[in-house]
Amino acid sequence: MNNLIQTLALIEMSITCAAIITLLLQKISPQEFPWIAKVMLILLLSNLFFWPLGLGMELPLSAYVRGVIGDLSIVTTLLLWTSLLPLSKPTPLALKFAVACIAIIFYPLALGLGMFDPYAWGYGSSLFFIGVLLFATVCGLANWSKGVWIIAIAILAWAAHWHESANLWDYLLDPFLAIWAVIALLRALYSRRRDKARSGYLFRPG
Repeated sequence: MNNLIQTLALIEMSITCAAIITLLLQKISPQEFPWIAKVMLILLLSNLFFWPLGLGMELPLSAYVRGVIGDLSIVTTLLLWTSLLPLSKPTPLALKFAVACIAIIFYPLALGLGMFDPYAWGYGSSLFFIGVLLFATVCGLANWSKGVWIIAIAILAWAAHWHESANLWDYLLDPFLAIWAVIALLRALYSRRRDKARSGYLFRPG
């Protein structure tokens, strides 16, 4: 059973590494990759990361990556994977704001700054579980159905002990998701200020 979990974790990390490289290549490419090209690229890269390549390395590349960064949350993984789907819509700014706010409060407290540790809530707290369900409900009311099923899959993965962690937080949030949300917010604020400054310059008297 443990070998199966380890194998599934390596498959997940291999696909995630392949998705990240594909996204980076797409960013620097002047043209949008065809869907079939993305599929072929992910299959090729996933295999390169999953199978041992020799060259003095006893383990697959994905095992070394996982050893350094650990398991990504299910939310981060699914956001990465689904961003490569055809007609994928950008993640709402409101979600990025919520993730950034939660992370800014959560990580200092979880690291010992304060009288209580919110990380402990992830070990089966009913109130925390209800809070997660309410958050998913808000995503549905905001017409972001993808967020609903991403959170639902994260809860199911936690219930099935998909990763080694038994804490629900580890399936919903990780430092990379937090950093991405904060950077996205800062970029949005910068773009808004820049557009406002340009608008003021264009409509300046004289």
